Amino acid sequence: MRVAIGADHAGFQLKEVLVSSLKDLGHDVLDVGIHNEDPVDYPDIARAVGTDILNGRVERGILLCGSGVGASVAANKIAGIRAGLCHDTYSAHQGVEHDDINVLVLGARVIGPELARQLVTSFMAARFSGATRHQRRLAKVRDLERGCGAAERTSEGQESKR
Repeated sequence: MRVAIGADHAGFQLKEVLVSSLKDLGHDVLDVGIHNEDPVDYPDIARAVGTDILNGRVERGILLCGSGVGASVAANKIAGIRAGLCHDTYSAHQGVEHDDINVLVLGARVIGPELARQLVTSFMAARFSGATRHQRRLAKVRDLERGCGAAERTSEGQESKR
């Protein structure tokens, strides 16, 4: 499978480990950076990985930052990206099987290299189940992407009653 991987400065070292692991597993890896430990803003890396997924250059993505939280928030702002912050193998595969996540987010300051390798292996091996209930839920997520936010507020800035 073709996968994009990117990290901010806090995730750089772990990214380097995971690039090798992904290649060892037989995956085609697109490393979108960074390529040193100079500070960079995680939304820029999330955009790079998300763009490569949306334009079809890759099937999935992996993002790393210090905690994983910032990269997860940023990636999930991109319509069509479903990023899951996972620090256990169950969530890494279940997120794909049930929620069709296309980006795995890891906190490089939270987990070590061996667990990260296991999470990546689990994520990359998983497939979306396609079950009716999961398709229904994903349709609702897409509806949220299209319609939630400003369109649901009145002109006075109050939330509408739905």
